[in-house]
Amino acid sequence: MNKFRTLLATRWWGQVTDGIFQSALASFVLFSPERQPNAVAAAVAFSVVLLPYSVVGPFAGIFLDRFSRQRIVVISNIARALVLLIIAILIKSGSTGLLLTLFVLVAFGINRLILAGLSAGLPLVIERSRLIGANALAVTGGTIGVVIGGGIGIGAKNLLDHLHKSDFSDFVVILIAAASYVITAVIATRLNATDIGPHEHEIKENAGLTEIREGFAILRNHADALRGIFATAIQRGGLTSLTLMGLLLERNTYHAPNNPDAGLKGFAFALAIAGVGIGIGSLISPFFVIRFGRHTWIRISLVAAIPFLILFAIFGHEWLLITTAFFVGLFGQSVKVTNDALVQSRIDDEYRGRTFAFYDVVVNAAIVAGALIAAAILPKSGISHVLPIAMSVVYAVTTLWLLRTKRFYSLPTT
Repeated sequence: MNKFRTLLATRWWGQVTDGIFQSALASFVLFSPERQPNAVAAAVAFSVVLLPYSVVGPFAGIFLDRFSRQRIVVISNIARALVLLIIAILIKSGSTGLLLTLFVLVAFGINRLILAGLSAGLPLVIERSRLIGANALAVTGGTIGVVIGGGIGIGAKNLLDHLHKSDFSDFVVILIAAASYVITAVIATRLNATDIGPHEHEIKENAGLTEIREGFAILRNHADALRGIFATAIQRGGLTSLTLMGLLLERNTYHAPNNPDAGLKGFAFALAIAGVGIGIGSLISPFFVIRFGRHTWIRISLVAAIPFLILFAIFGHEWLLITTAFFVGLFGQSVKVTNDALVQSRIDDEYRGRTFAFYDVVVNAAIVAGALIAAAILPKSGISHVLPIAMSVVYAVTTLWLLRTKRFYSLPTT
């Protein structure tokens, strides 16, 4: 249990820091007075953040299944802190060009390696019978940590804005994040080199793209896990579309466009409520998995938010956006943590790093796709009846077709 607590501390502290960093980026790129975003600009910002996850993912598994995951986590956090120092300097100078984009890509690419390593190592520090609850704690605590970190970052920025110009405040917040990543690395040193794998007898000498294909082949032999991965990706893509819609509504419609601070506070509040939903989704999932089984609970969770999406599409009020965000977050996290446990229980540790790398590639590619689709649909105001309805239809079709009982079959919960 001490190893499990250390893994949790590493993940949670790191993701709180992710929230601090991301809040500074959002403030600098999307909520600066001189930068009024449209849907395309916001989608590009989302894509820049998430593209590294899909690019790094196929290669992450090679390292995670060959070298000490603990060492990778430690070194990656130190490297990420150094990259943030460069980003902080660029932001202080007001840079919004290609150079800043490249370093942001590097920072989030490193983050992908860390999270994939911790997910792959989780089953090695907890009993299999407690995997669902442990996964819920790890993933959901981390997600809530991002929300908390975002609140810390926004609070620090608001405090600093009274004394300095906005770009300097973002510079200081990113320096705080850089220091916090160093602390994350220190926490990870409490794990031994082999505590989160891979085990010595499982290390391959000729790791490469062939082994990634082998990892995918393993998933193909576990059709329920593979279908669950695609369903999770579709749910996350829809959630990203709703997030982009909420950002534009809070920035340009629910609040005056020339008052970006009010828009940032409104968006942060909506994210915080969604974070509460995410936490509740994780807490209730183990109970409902016992009651219905993993497969049925994933199906239920994927369609349960549809009524709220339809109501929001019809009326479009701010309080309905917040309510919808709560339930989409709650049931979306139920899908995610239940399917994570499903994949972890099906895949041997020898291939778990590669399968989770594939998992992350699919999910994050869907997130980028969700952002780009939203950009194609949404006007600058963010007002749209089509997008929430489209999400509802996609979630329903995914449940009825991809997760149909004949293919997404129920097996005993372990």
